[in-house]
Amino acid sequence: MFRNKAHLIATALVLAASSPALAHEEAKGSHGGHVMEASGHHIEFVPSPTEVTFYLSDEAGKPIPSKDAKAKAFVQDGGKTTPLALTPADPDKLTAKLATPLTPGSKVAVTATMPDGHNLQARYVVP
Repeated sequence: MFRNKAHLIATALVLAASSPALAHEEAKGSHGGHVMEASGHHIEFVPSPTEVTFYLSDEAGKPIPSKDAKAKAFVQDGGKTTPLALTPADPDKLTAKLATPLTPGSKVAVTATMPDGHNLQARYVVP
């Protein structure tokens, strides 16, 4: 029970926080998703009916290797929060399978620790 409360508190903090450490929206990315900038990294969110994918790049748009990144996503949909463990995929992706497709208006927060030591956080609203 404590673990669930800890997840909910962490999710609430990630979704509600508005500190400078959080990403800010840049534009549409090369994969058609929304791009957020966080700590000199770009994170592009591309949802599909079966999975979520986050593409990583630097400020110049050059792909950043996702190998050894530790990342989680939290999906808030219909009053329910679901944590997702993100898996690094070559060359620059973090992915997780979805049990059900995301609905428009769902909120997705991602938090990652990169191999270079940077901690990234970004929030998205599913279109």
